[in-house]
Amino acid sequence: MKLHRTAVLLFALTVGPAVCAQTVLPEQSEVAFTTRQMGVPVEGRFKRWSATLQFDPRQPQAAKVDFSIDTRSVTFGAAETELEVAKPGWFDSARFPQARFVSNTVRAVGGNRFEVLGSLTLKGVTRDLTVPVTLAPAAGGLSVASGSFTLRRLEFRIGDGDWNDPSLVADEVQVRLRLTLSGLAAR
Repeated sequence: MKLHRTAVLLFALTVGPAVCAQTVLPEQSEVAFTTRQMGVPVEGRFKRWSATLQFDPRQPQAAKVDFSIDTRSVTFGAAETELEVAKPGWFDSARFPQARFVSNTVRAVGGNRFEVLGSLTLKGVTRDLTVPVTLAPAAGGLSVASGSFTLRRLEFRIGDGDWNDPSLVADEVQVRLRLTLSGLAAR
């Protein structure tokens, strides 16, 4: 799976009625994934993305999440792989330069854990998705929002043509998020 490379953008977060601006620390944050090609794990990450959230851990049902990823910003550490996944059979990054997740609701599931339910649009296909997220305090008054979920690439037409055989490239892709936030204390 591929998304092109570039620098990480701003992550704005507002908490509760006070509308207190929060930011993500890009140098301590990551949007990454693991796929398998012929059974061998292949690691990648996105270098350009942005997110806007309104979140109060005491009222998660009122939260709003809007997360965009630049599909041209994927990096695997191999230029030929990055060029390949930009092609129409994969991300078709020229036609679909962004993937976007927009929340419908957020549910508290206990112990600083939440489920963010929403819709992911990738390569022109929209599917419902649940992203489990855990908030944890970190050193220096920071907080970390982390989570992972499984994405089925074939549902989004990623790997069309010769690559749609899951014995060559696995259908399941494990996506991982780790966002370090300033100004938001885990409850």
